[in-house]
Amino acid sequence: MPFYESDGFTPETSVGYLTKRIQQLAAQRLEPVFAAAGTTYLQWSALVAIWWGREMTCAELARAIAHDSGATTRLLDVLEEKGWVERRRSLEDRRVVKLVLTQAGQAVAKECRATVAECWNGWLIDWEKEEAAMLLTLLQRLRTTLETTEAPCA
Repeated sequence: MPFYESDGFTPETSVGYLTKRIQQLAAQRLEPVFAAAGTTYLQWSALVAIWWGREMTCAELARAIAHDSGATTRLLDVLEEKGWVERRRSLEDRRVVKLVLTQAGQAVAKECRATVAECWNGWLIDWEKEEAAMLLTLLQRLRTTLETTEAPCA
């Protein structure tokens, strides 16, 4: 039995809308955190994706942060100018260029990560630990469903 019915499907009941809106609001609230560290939300997202993705390509990064590939190249130019990212040719295939965080890039990513965790702790202050853990479990489950579903939604 489906969860949604067309008549009851509104922004306030849409998982897609609510998750997108939460992401937008969090990004807006976090921009000052990133500005203090000399970066932006988008730049930090790229640093973290590279940090956790380990030696990804520009195309892989663009997919990881849901960003246009041309704009990702320009983003990487900025990160490289700041000394936070290096482009390195793959030893296995010289045509492939891998992205690697420098020590300075790792330091910025870690510094911002600590502050972001503090912000989320503040936003979740009125939540029971079990509620926050359940939210994460459900979001991870939904992500897995979307990542493993091959067919279009119809």
